[in-house]
Amino acid sequence: MEYSVLIIDDEKELADSTAEYFDMFDLKTCCAYNAAEALDFFKENTAKLILLDINLGDQSGFSLCKTLREDIDVPILFISARSSDDDMVVALNIGGDDYITKPYSLNVLFAKVKAVLKRYERSTPSEGKVLSFGDITIDLDAGIVTKNGSEVELTAMEYKLLAYLVVNRNKVVPKQDIFDKVWDDSFVTDGTLNVHVRHLREKLEDDPNEPIFIKTARGRGYIFKAD
Repeated sequence: MEYSVLIIDDEKELADSTAEYFDMFDLKTCCAYNAAEALDFFKENTAKLILLDINLGDQSGFSLCKTLREDIDVPILFISARSSDDDMVVALNIGGDDYITKPYSLNVLFAKVKAVLKRYERSTPSEGKVLSFGDITIDLDAGIVTKNGSEVELTAMEYKLLAYLVVNRNKVVPKQDIFDKVWDDSFVTDGTLNVHVRHLREKLEDDPNEPIFIKTARGRGYIFKAD
C-alpha cells in the first residue's frame, strides 16, 4: 500500500495525533513506533516521505536512517527534542533532508511536509541536454551525474540543488532564491543549505576545500563556475 507519510517515533501518542491531523487533510499517514516496525512496513508498503525521530526504543534514528538509505531515496525529515547543532549536522550528513525540533506545531509541520512532497513530485528544471564540465557530466533529463565516467550517488535534494546551480551557472544564486526555488520552504536554515553544498563538493570536487565548480559568493550565495 502507498502512503504519503510514514512517522517513525516511539512517542505513540504524539505520532498518532500527528498522523490523525495529516489524515484529516488527505495526507495518508502511517505510524511505526520502533525501527523493527519501520523495516517491516517497507516490506509491503511505500511512503513518499519519512518523519524520523532520533530516540527510538530499540535503535537510534541515526542508525535506522543509514539502513533505510541503502534502498530508499525519499525525503527523510528528522524530528527530535534534541536541538544541538551537532545532532542536526549528523542527521544531514547521514542522509536526512531536514531537521525539525520538538515540540512542533502541527499546522507548521503539515505545511513543511506538503512543501517537501510538492518539491519532490515536480520535475527538476531542465535544458533538455547533457552538460559536461571538466570530468563532471550532468544529464538533466535522466537525472544522472557522473565523474570520470562513474555515476555519482546523490540524494534527491543534492541533485535538485546541483541542477538549479547548473541551470543558473556563472551567476551568483542568492541563498533566498535557493530556499524559494529548490527547497520551496521558508523554514530551511543556512545550516541545512551549507551541509548540502559541502556534500556536493565532497562528491564532485577534486579538492572540496578548494572547489573549482561550486564556489561561495561570500555574503551573497553560491555560483556554479563553468567555462
